[in-house]
Amino acid sequence: METFVLNLFNGLSWGMLLFLISIGLTIIFGVLGVLNFAHGSFFMLGAYLCMQFMNLVKSFWIGIIIGPILVAILGLVVERFLLRKIYDRDISFQLLLTFAILLVLDDAVRLIWGPGYYVVEPPLILSGVINVFNHTYPVYRLFLIIIGPLIGLSLLMFFKFTKYGKMIRASALDKEMAEGVGINVSFVFTSVFAFGTWLSALGGALAAPHQSLAPSMGERIIIESFIVVVVGGFGSFTGAFVGAMFIGLLESFGTVFAGRLQMALPYILLILILIVRPTGLFKKGT
Repeated sequence: METFVLNLFNGLSWGMLLFLISIGLTIIFGVLGVLNFAHGSFFMLGAYLCMQFMNLVKSFWIGIIIGPILVAILGLVVERFLLRKIYDRDISFQLLLTFAILLVLDDAVRLIWGPGYYVVEPPLILSGVINVFNHTYPVYRLFLIIIGPLIGLSLLMFFKFTKYGKMIRASALDKEMAEGVGINVSFVFTSVFAFGTWLSALGGALAAPHQSLAPSMGERIIIESFIVVVVGGFGSFTGAFVGAMFIGLLESFGTVFAGRLQMALPYILLILILIVRPTGLFKKGT
């Protein structure tokens, strides 16, 4: 029972971070139809900027606010001046462009912060450990388990009940019809890409005290995020949450029951999903 609960908490905390990144990827694909390989680099940049502002102002909360906002502004620029020019081209142009952005951002991080590793301490209120079945467990990981569903619920309410959320859903379902009823689809696309970028950077900022920072951290997370999106279903909000939780728990319990095979489990799951249900577990828009 002790091992089960600890691995359950570990899986949920990692799954919540995966959900924040994957939901941004899902929103961008669902609305813009763009497979954004640079999403992992925005995650990495959010983590580094959070650390930088923490060092400047000695406040984790300031870093977690300002860092993702700056990354969202960068996302806005990327969409406005780069992605917008290739929406009507073959998907290979999107993949090549976003992969190029990933390489540029990775090298920029290495130039500014160096190739070494950084460790970020959680804020004082979330530092320390608590006892779980006579084992210590970090308070910050419990914070991630709580904050993830709250953010997810807020996003769900936003898309279902706000006017702008309904405009985004309308633009995703039928771009021409949305333009016909007066929706500024170009503005919606730009804001959605910036918002998805902000979510990825927020995930990076929240991940900063959870894992060490390194220029390669975005590469691993984007691979796992794509697995989450494929498993859950492209463009599915529910699928992103279920897929993230499933992958997080699979990796956590895999360390106990699968040994070294644990690293291959997400890829094995991906292969099975592509064979059995290539559209994912949930439909687009659910």
